[in-house]
Amino acid sequence: MASEHGKVAHLLNPNYKNDITKWLAEDCPSFDYGGFVVGDKPGEAKLLGKSALHDPSQFTVANAARALSLILRFMQGVLAGVPFFDEVFRQLDCRVDWHISEGSPFSPVHHCATVHGPVRKILLGERVALNTLARCSGIATKSARLLALVRKAGYSNTLAGTRKTTPGFRLVEKYGMLVGGCDPHRYDLSTMTMLKDNHIWACQNSITRAVQAAKAAGGFSIKVEVECQSEAEAEEAIRAGADVVMLDNFSGEGVKLAARSLKERLKGKEGREFLVEVSGGLTEENVEEFVCADVDIISTSSIHQGVKHVDFSLKIVH
Repeated sequence: MASEHGKVAHLLNPNYKNDITKWLAEDCPSFDYGGFVVGDKPGEAKLLGKSALHDPSQFTVANAARALSLILRFMQGVLAGVPFFDEVFRQLDCRVDWHISEGSPFSPVHHCATVHGPVRKILLGERVALNTLARCSGIATKSARLLALVRKAGYSNTLAGTRKTTPGFRLVEKYGMLVGGCDPHRYDLSTMTMLKDNHIWACQNSITRAVQAAKAAGGFSIKVEVECQSEAEAEEAIRAGADVVMLDNFSGEGVKLAARSLKERLKGKEGREFLVEVSGGLTEENVEEFVCADVDIISTSSIHQGVKHVDFSLKIVH
């Protein structure tokens, strides 16, 4: 994972600061009436992590001790989004002192950081900073939890997200996946060519023709991936030169059989090298069914799409 080789924050291009300027302007486009009330006196506020990602009432485990351990595990959060939180308050002439590091797990209620500055400006940045941190931490928490599940099941290859992200907020969401230990997958349409069913149908229903066209356009530096509904489609894609084949919406047993067959029959033959990705409807409840050494990538939108936020609050010290 990226965090084992350096700080995830060092991936960020300074352009993200322009987004934060826009978010602050959106939240207060004219007068700051609440800020008028409190004024510019110096103060500080505690950032409290109150992560409860799941409703404890969902647990119906007969053994009370087991139920308690499950509740505590699912209430634990992973902190992510520190650079965005910091930048909100930097633009408002405030300072943030962190008491835990990014990527660290915490249990509620935890004092994660202290914000120093004029009270008016602390409150001006409060909601933008909290919303960003809550969303990013929710994704990191979900990513870390699913990664732990597949590692426990013996899977040592890549767990990835998808491109099903929120327009205008993709950077924050991809960042959360990285902090949680997962691969963010392709960042946009220009990062890698992924040929899905619609591309194939629009290309005279020919996988070979579509792959050849993609290779010609992208050149040697752009990988080509093909979404496949059967082992036969995956084989055609590999023979046409695809770098990655995605086995989409297969059953767990179907994935294991197809991935093993493709690797045994085609990998390394006639100079062919390719990766096998599995995707489609994977969740915490069923992902272990798809775990096998012949699968190079397991991708799922469940680590970032519809994920509950980690709950944070910012309380002025008085």
